Amino acid sequence: MAKANTYDAIVIGSGMTGGWAAKELCEKGLKTLVLERGRDVKHGDYPTANMAPWEFKHRMLKTREVKENYPIQSTNYAFSEATKHFYVNDKENLYTHPEGKPFRWIRGYQVGGRSLIWGRQCYRWSALDFEANAREGIGVDWPIRYRDIEPWYAYVEKFIGISGQAESLPQLPDSVFLPPMQMNCVERELKKGLEENWPDRRLTMSRVTNLTQAHNGRGACQYRNLCERGCPYGAYFCSNSSTLPAAEKTGNLTLRPHSIVHSIIYDEQKDRVTGVRVLDAESGDMIEFQSRIIFCCASTLGTTWLLLHSATPRFSEGLANSSEVLGHYLMDHHKLVGAQGGYPGFEDQVDRGHRPCGIHIPRFRNLREQHPDFLRGYGIWGGAYRAGTNRPTNTPGFGAAFKEEITKPGPWGVMLYAYGECLPHHDNKAELNDAVKDKWGLPTLTISAEFRENELTMRKDMQEQCVEILEATGSTSVQPWEDVNIPGFSVHEMGTARMGKDPKTSVLNGFNQCHDIPNLFITDGSCMASSAYQNPSLTYMALTARACNYAVEQLNRMEL
Repeated sequence: MAKANTYDAIVIGSGMTGGWAAKELCEKGLKTLVLERGRDVKHGDYPTANMAPWEFKHRMLKTREVKENYPIQSTNYAFSEATKHFYVNDKENLYTHPEGKPFRWIRGYQVGGRSLIWGRQCYRWSALDFEANAREGIGVDWPIRYRDIEPWYAYVEKFIGISGQAESLPQLPDSVFLPPMQMNCVERELKKGLEENWPDRRLTMSRVTNLTQAHNGRGACQYRNLCERGCPYGAYFCSNSSTLPAAEKTGNLTLRPHSIVHSIIYDEQKDRVTGVRVLDAESGDMIEFQSRIIFCCASTLGTTWLLLHSATPRFSEGLANSSEVLGHYLMDHHKLVGAQGGYPGFEDQVDRGHRPCGIHIPRFRNLREQHPDFLRGYGIWGGAYRAGTNRPTNTPGFGAAFKEEITKPGPWGVMLYAYGECLPHHDNKAELNDAVKDKWGLPTLTISAEFRENELTMRKDMQEQCVEILEATGSTSVQPWEDVNIPGFSVHEMGTARMGKDPKTSVLNGFNQCHDIPNLFITDGSCMASSAYQNPSLTYMALTARACNYAVEQLNRMEL
């Protein structure tokens, strides 16, 4: 074995939280090694970013090769011929689930991880969200409150840039905003109608990390709506265009792709982690790296796998798992339910460009009065659109008259869809499967999760409210819709190494520090004690920045 390399800090993963950990630790003077199991991707190394639809060999259609090699990944909204290089090959990256309990594990193994293909929605959680578990006796109480993370939200927002509209809602605190993107004519009518019918409800623009003006050296959005291909302008936040370049600028970053972290090394005498074992994906060699602190940022299920696979005689059920909750309480948001309709009266108006976000109606359930049938709440997203040149794919006709007709804008339509909170349950879990090995001979995960009665009951209200809102605000021929919703499909998996006050019932304390091992930190989605309804990425990033600040303070005091 080659001689081990020594750093101040090791960060496992280079995605949303890994990039932030790299930036913060490097800027605070720590020599930091970032380990990424996939290939390197430099900002701008986006081969399909500027390709037209007709330049793709298969015209963006799903081929037999896609169906065979990407049966799970290809169900993601952003997967296409233009983006498949940012997704894993399902045949080479196995996992299992019990019969009758499907789970869709969407993954991107490359530098930048899923920050290259995420939906870019960024919302703060509220005091209501951090207090919900304690108030209702669900799961474990969060060891922090909104006031603890509020300054870190602001810190992150100022760096990444979030476009949005301030609304002064207690259930959805305002961020530090760049100017919002603009609603179209029908969406403005929806807003007016909604707030006239329900004064306690608000319709606002989605809050997204698509820049409406140049920010921190990155260019403004060009309204192409091709974000998932990678943005050559840096107009949306990803590790590749933002945090990793900031870390590299310090001179303290070592980024190592093709590095599969096999296990974390634990010294029982010191009661500390001392480094990691890495399987080099190109050479097949096993290499050890040493450090003073380690940050796990490998995604919820990636970190879960790593801690379970790093079991020791003391921690026989997984590293830092004296509580035996590691792998349990897996959550994801439930979606794929809503309503749609037409909207007459604006045939003389068209919408220009391809705005990369929609509208949002923040949570209005269980704020002051408790709904009799379910706990927590949901948000509604959507938008108004005018049918355009995509109509020939499903419009009958031929000849000169047909060609002339399809060049004209079609009718206006409106779509609303909801995302709902998922409660934590002990038997929603992920565990090692030694019977099924991956291409490296390592055990895989078995993931067992399902949505329960509270989520299923909530979905009925989600659909009913989408219908009611559209009918009350001028839509015609309103139709409810619902599709099969499978855990994992929102790509918001979280909760398997949760934060908590009691080491007997949680893995992490209020600074994302393992109760059992003080120099081991976990800041990806596995740290979450509840799911709220909001997209969680902004909270992950804020928690990461906060944890890095704490870890460096502890190092400076010689307490780690």
